[in-house]
Amino acid sequence: MQTKPFRIGTRGSPLALAQAHETRDRLVAAHGLDAEMFEIVVLSTTGDRITDRALAEIGGKGLFTLELEQQLTTGELDFAVHSSKDMPTALPDGLEIAAYLPREDMRDAFIGRTAPKLMEMPDKAVIGSASLRRQALIRRLRPDISVITYRGAVESRLRKLAEGQVDATLLAVAGLKRLDKENVITEYLDIERFPPAPAQGAICIEARIGDRRVQDLLEPLNHRPTFDAVSCERAFLAALDGSCRTPIAGFALSDGENIRLTGTILTPDGQVSHSVEAEGRCDDGFKLGWDAGEKVRAKAGPGFFEGWT
Repeated sequence: MQTKPFRIGTRGSPLALAQAHETRDRLVAAHGLDAEMFEIVVLSTTGDRITDRALAEIGGKGLFTLELEQQLTTGELDFAVHSSKDMPTALPDGLEIAAYLPREDMRDAFIGRTAPKLMEMPDKAVIGSASLRRQALIRRLRPDISVITYRGAVESRLRKLAEGQVDATLLAVAGLKRLDKENVITEYLDIERFPPAPAQGAICIEARIGDRRVQDLLEPLNHRPTFDAVSCERAFLAALDGSCRTPIAGFALSDGENIRLTGTILTPDGQVSHSVEAEGRCDDGFKLGWDAGEKVRAKAGPGFFEGWT
């Protein structure tokens, strides 16, 4: 019997803490345990500490998980809670994604200061975004707009917007909902016209492979349609060697038996893109995603990535 609290690792941003508390609350409800049986351990990650440069310049997505995964590996943490889209496609030896919570809204939110919608922004407006995918999609729709790199937690990005540093920014709808900030959204961007990042809107829980005690604890939290859809999306990303240097969008929809994936890869200026659609059974989701990634890579050709990856 567990006599000491389970240690839940998380980053320290308000959004990360909201996600960790949601996970704890779901565990309390699922197992009838006291909240005191879970200790939320906050760690500062390299990605949190370096905010003046694009992620591609400092090492990519893994900088948001490195310190947490180190303590998972040593046993200092029992499991860690992450935004799924921050997770590298290759995890450290001995670790796995053990569960996904039910996915929130996967769309992107447009927050405009000088106009409420992306297509209504004035010529030569400035939009701030740290995501190469969002930057490329904006440039595809509005090549007249200037897009600048704009990092930081949700609160700091909204503050910079209010101060007039940019005319608009984009954030994930899911994060704004979890922070009770949905009221700042001026436009919800349609997933067909503005496809999200693979795994956007999903919270995942990372744990040690073979730790039966933790796996049994987390099993009731795993939402199978989210697990299937996000696993498919991450396979698509992995087949393309997706990183913070590659503008890649993709989303999968699962009904519990079948899954449908739509994936897109773009050049950073948004002017060239290649898309793929694939459909199959949920239990073949990983292969379906991987094959779709290989297909769109072949469609793009070997020269597509040259000079910008």
